[in-house]
Amino acid sequence: MRPDLALQMLADLLWNALLISAPLLAVTLVVGLLVSVIQVVTQVQESSLTFIPKIIAAVVVLVVCGPWMLKRLIGFSTTLISNIPNYF
Repeated sequence: MRPDLALQMLADLLWNALLISAPLLAVTLVVGLLVSVIQVVTQVQESSLTFIPKIIAAVVVLVVCGPWMLKRLIGFSTTLISNIPNYF
């Protein structure tokens, strides 16, 4: 296997991982920040108050973006597996 091919495969892997995880991470980050601001303003420091909205938001994102994430992952895996004979 050529070193440049290995680096290209690694770059594709990392790029796909970033794209697949970005919606979930971004939404949970925004929800966490909003809940933290609300907690600071209202001075309610309940620990379960931070987790429940983030879990709900994560489930909503997975339901909405899940098919796209799965399609992207299957496409990457199919391309990688189908190109195995070309790597040698």
